[in-house]
Amino acid sequence: MLLAAGRGERMRPLTDHTPKPLLPVRGKPLMQWPMEAMAAGGVTRLVVNTAWLGEQISSHFGPQAPWDGREALSISYSDEGRDFGGALETAGGIVRALPLLDDVFWVAAGDVFAPDFRFDPAALARFRAGDALAHLWLVPNPAHNPKGDFGLGEDGRARNVPADAGVPRYTFSTIGLYRAALFAPPYCGIPPGNPEGVKAALAPILRAAMDEGRVTAELYTGGWTDVGTPERLAQLQR
Repeated sequence: MLLAAGRGERMRPLTDHTPKPLLPVRGKPLMQWPMEAMAAGGVTRLVVNTAWLGEQISSHFGPQAPWDGREALSISYSDEGRDFGGALETAGGIVRALPLLDDVFWVAAGDVFAPDFRFDPAALARFRAGDALAHLWLVPNPAHNPKGDFGLGEDGRARNVPADAGVPRYTFSTIGLYRAALFAPPYCGIPPGNPEGVKAALAPILRAAMDEGRVTAELYTGGWTDVGTPERLAQLQR
């Protein structure tokens, strides 16, 4: 799944008429970078959630996107803007899309630039063989998030530790592997398919699973930018 439903308020006026994931970065739409990386990693079916100006995204990519001679990437769209008038936040959007996803699936964000990341089939196989409900890729803290989000234990488990705990915390890259079971009780109370359009953040669900030792993680040190401001976008273009 690729998350592409956000309004991009901090990117205005660039996003007043163009959804942030379609803003060009080094010659192609920002969201196309992870889409191509997923295809290179063997992904053949993708769900993209949309809201703000979402029709531009579905019109641009359509139902199939072939790149570099690979098998065409089959794309389904979860149109939260059409169905509910706006984005459902990360967990709400994932639960809405669950009927279109397998039991185990990748999630990445369409507004994050990580050109070196590989959606490795071996990582998917390891996750599928384990007992974790989620596996997250964390990154060194950028200037805009100096205290980080989650801790990382020596055992490879993500830790729900407060910012003042005195232990290192890292920033969640937005890239992760998930089991559908994470988005069900006791971690998430939204019915499958989110028929009422409940808005819900992902972090509280992850923290609840971390408290039970059900989330693993690793540190990713390749290129990574959360394209959250026009200044960060300009830096990438340079």
